[in-house]
Amino acid sequence: MNETQTVAALSALAHTQRLRVFRALVVAGTEGLTPSILADQLDVARNTLSFHLKELAHAKLVTIEQQGRNLIYRADFAHMNGLLGYLTEHCCQGGVCEVSDSPLCDC
Repeated sequence: MNETQTVAALSALAHTQRLRVFRALVVAGTEGLTPSILADQLDVARNTLSFHLKELAHAKLVTIEQQGRNLIYRADFAHMNGLLGYLTEHCCQGGVCEVSDSPLCDC
């Protein structure tokens, strides 16, 4: 993944509804979901959902498959993992990153 692809993916996810849609598709896994099921799950108007799905598809975060009369949308896990890899490529100056449950400040 390059910088341009990363910016496109992050831009697509920088909207509450699109982030919700993408997360729902991640939860659905490889089976994916139809737009009607997504609209019902997320309580989103279908025309609004269509716009958000198009934006996620342009950013290559979702794939679309025609199954008969239905479209099946799936999270593109390879692209998602590429994005995460790009964001963490030089994490911790090349060392092992350890996640701590303790807060960084004494708030």
